[in-house]
Amino acid sequence: MREPLKYGGEKMAADFDQSNYRTITVMTVDGATIQGKVYIPSEERVSDLFTKSESRFLIMVDAVSRDVQGKTLFINKKHIIWAEPEEV
Repeated sequence: MREPLKYGGEKMAADFDQSNYRTITVMTVDGATIQGKVYIPSEERVSDLFTKSESRFLIMVDAVSRDVQGKTLFINKKHIIWAEPEEV
C-alpha cells in the first residue's frame, strides 16, 4: 500500500472510498468549463473546498473539458468563477 496522501491538511489513504468523490463542474476566468470529480472528506460539502480548505488549488480527477479528457487537474481557486455540484 502506498503512503497516505495529504489533502487540505488531512491524511487520507491512497485508495479511498469512491463514495467520497463528488462530480462538479467549474467555470474558469478564461471561459473554460471543466467537469470532474473532487474528493470531499466525510461530513463536508463541496462549498467547504472553497471556504474551509487552506489549499490554493482544487484537485479534479477524471477531468473533462474541450482540451482535456480523463486527466487530473490542479486548478487555482482564484481562477474559478463558479462551481456547481452534480445532483445526487
